[in-house]
Amino acid sequence: MVQSNSGIGNVTPNTGLVEMAMGYSRSRMLCAAARLGVADALGDEVRSVGFLAEKCQADATALYRLLRALASIGVTKETTPEHFRLTSFGMPLRRDVPQSVWAAVVFWSDLLADSWSLLTDCVRTGKPAAQVRDPNIPSRWSQDPEASSIFRAVMGTAPAEDYAPIAEAWDFSRASVVADLGGGGGSLILAVLGLNPHLRGMLVDLEDSVDAARPRFAQEDTASRCELIAADLTQSVPAGADVYMIKHVLHGRQDEVAITILKNCRAVIPENGSLLIVEFILPPLVSHADPQLEGLLMSDLNMLAVTGGRERSEREWKAILEAAGFLLIGVYPVGSDALMVRNVGIVEAKPA
Repeated sequence: MVQSNSGIGNVTPNTGLVEMAMGYSRSRMLCAAARLGVADALGDEVRSVGFLAEKCQADATALYRLLRALASIGVTKETTPEHFRLTSFGMPLRRDVPQSVWAAVVFWSDLLADSWSLLTDCVRTGKPAAQVRDPNIPSRWSQDPEASSIFRAVMGTAPAEDYAPIAEAWDFSRASVVADLGGGGGSLILAVLGLNPHLRGMLVDLEDSVDAARPRFAQEDTASRCELIAADLTQSVPAGADVYMIKHVLHGRQDEVAITILKNCRAVIPENGSLLIVEFILPPLVSHADPQLEGLLMSDLNMLAVTGGRERSEREWKAILEAAGFLLIGVYPVGSDALMVRNVGIVEAKPA
């Protein structure tokens, strides 16, 4: 039996399964801290609970209890009674620091957790949370005016060098123009252009995402070789590239919508062009507990609850590619076996 470190509820023995069931507690603590702005109120100083309660517009006694709990997991430290400071571990919860995780914490622990709370109904019906939710209860996403900007802050805004393993996993030496479809903040296309000075690029996404990416591209040396194009991939894909990349877009779509996007790619890709789908690749069989596979399959359930999409196996990628007029050429792992990038693979396809 796995012993729990948690003191929440001691009516039943804390077996491994019960401890898993209690795993939401840390998530909700971090969500509360992020939403209240605790890290920003602390800044670089030691602050009293009274000061923090006023800054965070919170009940002082309740906030003290949260701050103590945060101290127990290393986010804050109580220096003297009812006085706290932020630890180096907790520093990224601030919104005003480089590599802030504030948006990611809110995204996962609040906006998406709202959909996960309806997972039972999603599994029962096969529909995403938006379709099984009581229409009289608005989603957290619809209530948050920052939801879209939080999404953009989480997706595709990491440093370009973080995407180098993907850019190195396929040979771009024969390519001329590479289009990154649904490329968000542009990290992937910047990584590809940085490693391949002969290439020109296209960043293609919805207008809001492209507009949000423009300031970043204005500061990048490689940006002079990249055109930013606003487009809805379900309606059309811009012509002009000989390699089209699409990373972590199709897993958010049901098969019929994914096939529509792929058909739009097929309509513009040259006969000797290549389509690169960068996604998680599910194994054909899950026969044992595996932490890496757990992450992939949690992502699959996340797609079920949040978007109605799915993670796919090589066989499933082959089926939707063929339905859209492509042939699957190969699947390439990203990174070495020892440094696999979260089981991401590149599915290469060519026009049939």
